[in-house]
Amino acid sequence: MVRRTRPGISNFRVRCCASPRNDTSYPALLAVSPYAPLRRSGGPAGHPATGARRIPAGVLMTSPDPSVSADLPSENRNRLVLVVYTAAIFVSALLLFSVQPLFTKMVLPRLGGSPAVWSVAMVFFQSLLLGGYAYAHFLMQLRNRMLPVAIHLVLLACAMLTLPLSISSGWGDPPTSGYALWLLGLFAVSIGLPFFALAANNPLLQAWFVRTGHPDGPDPYFLYASSNIGSFLALLSYPVLLEPMFTLRTQNLIWTGGYGLLIVLIASCGVLLLRSPAKAAELNMPADDRGAPAPPWILRARWIFLAAVPSGLLIAVTAHISTDVAAAPLLWVLPLSLYLLTWVLVFQSRPLLPHKWMLLAQPLAIAGVVVLLAVGGEQNLLLTLGGHQLCFFVIAMACHGELARTRPAARYLTGFYVALSFGGMVGGLFAGLIAPFTFSWVAEYPILLALAALCRPPGGERLPRWSAWYWPFLAVLAVALIAPAWSTGKMFNWLDTNRVWVIGAVGVLSALLALGLNANRWKIFATVAVALVLLRAYPADEGRVETVRSFFGVHKIVVTPNGQYHVLMHGTTIHGAEKFKNDDGTPVTGQPEPITYYHKDGGIGQAITAIRERKGAPLRVAVIGLGSGTLACASEPGEDWKFFEIDQTMVDTARDPKHFTYIQVCEPNINPVIGDARLTFAREPDGVYDLIIVDAYSSDAIPIHLATEEAMEIYKAKLAPQGAVVMHVSNRHLELSSVVVGIADANDMKSWVYSEDSGRDNEYIFSTSVVVSAREEADVGKLASSDQWALTEAEDHQRVWTDDYSNVLGAVWRRLRNGEE
Repeated sequence: MVRRTRPGISNFRVRCCASPRNDTSYPALLAVSPYAPLRRSGGPAGHPATGARRIPAGVLMTSPDPSVSADLPSENRNRLVLVVYTAAIFVSALLLFSVQPLFTKMVLPRLGGSPAVWSVAMVFFQSLLLGGYAYAHFLMQLRNRMLPVAIHLVLLACAMLTLPLSISSGWGDPPTSGYALWLLGLFAVSIGLPFFALAANNPLLQAWFVRTGHPDGPDPYFLYASSNIGSFLALLSYPVLLEPMFTLRTQNLIWTGGYGLLIVLIASCGVLLLRSPAKAAELNMPADDRGAPAPPWILRARWIFLAAVPSGLLIAVTAHISTDVAAAPLLWVLPLSLYLLTWVLVFQSRPLLPHKWMLLAQPLAIAGVVVLLAVGGEQNLLLTLGGHQLCFFVIAMACHGELARTRPAARYLTGFYVALSFGGMVGGLFAGLIAPFTFSWVAEYPILLALAALCRPPGGERLPRWSAWYWPFLAVLAVALIAPAWSTGKMFNWLDTNRVWVIGAVGVLSALLALGLNANRWKIFATVAVALVLLRAYPADEGRVETVRSFFGVHKIVVTPNGQYHVLMHGTTIHGAEKFKNDDGTPVTGQPEPITYYHKDGGIGQAITAIRERKGAPLRVAVIGLGSGTLACASEPGEDWKFFEIDQTMVDTARDPKHFTYIQVCEPNINPVIGDARLTFAREPDGVYDLIIVDAYSSDAIPIHLATEEAMEIYKAKLAPQGAVVMHVSNRHLELSSVVVGIADANDMKSWVYSEDSGRDNEYIFSTSVVVSAREEADVGKLASSDQWALTEAEDHQRVWTDDYSNVLGAVWRRLRNGEE
């Protein structure tokens, strides 16, 4: 007979069914569930043998004490508990993370579609997650089991009364400053209560699960993986299924129905808890877990740090990729889905990607980001999306793997989750709120990347005699590479020319330190920091660079090496430029010539000329988007041009003659209307504008709410009887011409599309894609008969974008299918 003592229950004996021996001293047989798999062989940190082990099928337990047997849940009840709790946690996570892109998309039009809206939203969600986890931790300190169940169900019921989701009345127009605080207030009053209730469910239900006495109760962290599977599926399904298939209103109603289902499931979990024997959890708890000391504060601090770094990186990576494509759920959920996937993988019983593999890959991922940042500039979509996110995934896996490795016994579960959520909030606050107000450039991404090196566990160095010399070597290397940045000699020219190779080599050196020498993490951190300082010392942009940062992004003013051009950039996209010197080096005199996308021979220039000739009198023009102020010089004496701009820093930059002189020379008395154009332009009188030019771009990220059927309806209402709307739709990653044609057709307007390459990029005169929409063919003058302008019909199979519906994934697919223009 094989004898084995079950942890936490004395005098239990296990016997193989095949044994012919009858032992009459143990007549009471308790069948053990054959359904749940073996848990991990080791328990939580410090408890190597306390994992909630399951006994294989075919093995029976016997007990000499009938009272103990009666206190243990039956096999069928265990199965029911596992199914109900898993379903409740899964549905809760599904709702928790599907509401984030859903509600943020509802808010996005209030602030110009800025990617920063999502960053602030993430700060709010992470902060409220901390509140929910702290609330769960407090409830589980109550001795009475019924109170936590009753209190939480009342909270859920109260939250249900606030649904369906909507933006709270009184939060219509945003202020002219303090956007982040305004957004946090809007989120708090509009969605705070239901999200808070959802945020508490994961740790609270896991704590209840432990107290049901289920055999897996001593190690309930596998439920955290189930929770994150629900979150992961919710995020992936949003841009792929929900956003393309359903309107915002339908999504809202589906979500509200899911919330009602969740209340039923959580009530069922509460009933199962209350019907469990009061001491079932204690009987099921391994002895080592019952006597486990509380985690020391130094370990709690490390948990916070390990959670903060990937949380901050999540926001930094999202902002980095969404700046160059579009502020849309598709690009928000990709990094967040990977972030959640890491939690799923590290809390598995047998991780699909072993932690030691991730620790080996982490230095390579850090070096990979260094190289990607060094390359900068013109990157294709797959490299931008794939490269940064793959590296982020590996870094997050290493950090979260350390959290899983050092997790405490189940009795300290809620405190562990409070530490995780606090770290997540700290990382989010730094990347989403503190950094944008502290730095004039996107410094948070490289800072967090360097801190990721400190997330590695300590270890013994190989070749310690040689590694001791690394600090002086690194100091000499840093001085040798960074000092020339303040000179103009041959060394600077060589380093500037070979910047990608030099920066990449230093990044790779940090990886070799980790993999080859198992170096101290501070040495790896310092090496990565040197590589990142080199990125700033030798920027990818040629010439002198000045950065201006606001809620709406980071703008760069680049002066080319010979001072011939001043270029305005947002992300990697040129937003405007002005020629200050002729080819022979002499200063440009007189009125500056509009260039980039606004040259007289380009699409926008041709449209302005055609409408002016058709009217035969001075125009009244509205321009949505100021940029460098280039279009100010497209006006003629006697014309009335009015500009609408959401970003005051952009106005200040365009007005500053040391940067650009378009406004100073052509429209010195210009007074742009500040605010989101959907709100401010809607207040303009109807029927007054001969031409409306929509050019509101931040890099290639488009404000989607300015390209919807409702937006075109507003433009049409403001047009004079023979007016026209010109929409600039040049974009590297999205095909938008068909979108504009569709929204114009929905408003009974005809559209002509212009898309040609100027072949003059070296003169900062670029190819453009422009759509002109008008009521009748005669309204666009000679454009209607031009070979360069194509009268285009709306696609029958392509759904029209509305305030309730947009499909960024489809626009990306069309651009990839048709090729870049």
